[in-house]
Amino acid sequence: MDPNLRNTAVLNKAVLRRYLELPQPANKIMATYIWIDGTGENLRAKTRTVDQEPRSPNELSWWNFDGSSTGQAEGSNSDIYLKPVAIFKDPFMLGSNKLVMCETYTFDKQPTATNKRLSCEKAMKAARNEHPWFGLEQEYTLLDRDGWPFGWPKGGFPHPQGPYYCGVGACQALGRDIVEAHYKACLYSGINVSGTNAESMPAQWEYQVGPCEGVQASDQLWVSRYLLLRIAEEFGVEVSFDPKPMGGDWNGAGCHANFSTKIMREPGGIEAINDAIELLKARHTTHIQRYGKHNERRLTGRHETANINEFNVGIGNRCTSIRIPRQVDDEKCGYLEDRRPASNCDPYDVTDIIIRTICLGEKDSTATVHESEERVSNGDVNE
Repeated sequence: MDPNLRNTAVLNKAVLRRYLELPQPANKIMATYIWIDGTGENLRAKTRTVDQEPRSPNELSWWNFDGSSTGQAEGSNSDIYLKPVAIFKDPFMLGSNKLVMCETYTFDKQPTATNKRLSCEKAMKAARNEHPWFGLEQEYTLLDRDGWPFGWPKGGFPHPQGPYYCGVGACQALGRDIVEAHYKACLYSGINVSGTNAESMPAQWEYQVGPCEGVQASDQLWVSRYLLLRIAEEFGVEVSFDPKPMGGDWNGAGCHANFSTKIMREPGGIEAINDAIELLKARHTTHIQRYGKHNERRLTGRHETANINEFNVGIGNRCTSIRIPRQVDDEKCGYLEDRRPASNCDPYDVTDIIIRTICLGEKDSTATVHESEERVSNGDVNE
């Protein structure tokens, strides 16, 4: 091969569009199955053709994949099952095509280690009479393919934090095209995105999913992450959910969980909110273990966080474990914000333990508390 011809191929979106616009038979629907791989953080997907448009996940059959290539099985027994659990409109293939969130099961139909949804759904069903609502704030950072934050000077740094939060302008809002494309794609797909904004660190953004009741919040957040990754892929940009992508005087990235029950939202609900906070305090270290990997790099007591080894509460205070919004304190009802979850958390895990602690009254034994505290102190969270 002529060496001058190497690495000259490019992908042309205009050429792709010619084929995406080809008519699709009405009885051939593309269903993209999405699942969480063996890392517990990354997503995988593959697509199959079905003969009619599914109206619910129950109308789609189980499928399988090679778990030895995703860190979920050994090669000698590698088939892992995919169970459809939620469906959404596909903003990439349009028409009647679907995105399908799936649970993963081993060859003998047992949940895989990273299938946290099964436990979460059981907890939500047990607490359904309390009508638990979640609003999840997903922060993330855009990166160039070399791993350096998008729009930052190569080998250097932008101006210090200050002008970037909710910023406007070419030097303040880095990557807005991706953010707005993602927002519209989520709304098209049926994801209850309630807002978005630029964050404190340049090239860092946030969007909010919710309020959603029960397990739907986590289903929607995972699929919204898939959409974000796919859209950024089209722009040639990487997405990082690392809770502290840049060391130094830069904010980390979280996934704050806003939570309420029916009684909290009713007049006088502040009493139920305060009771819930006491329950969260008693299981602080256990929650930290479920709130994302490497969170100790983010929860330092600086950059709008509380120290990972401490539990505190404040009204309108963003340097706390739990924030009571000022409006909630004024109106004496509403919700609480758990600011501890990291941006790379599994929302099934986070919402599961919140429900089990606040609504189902689960408690830790003394031995469990000591073990959890030791792991958090040693920085062994979720390893």
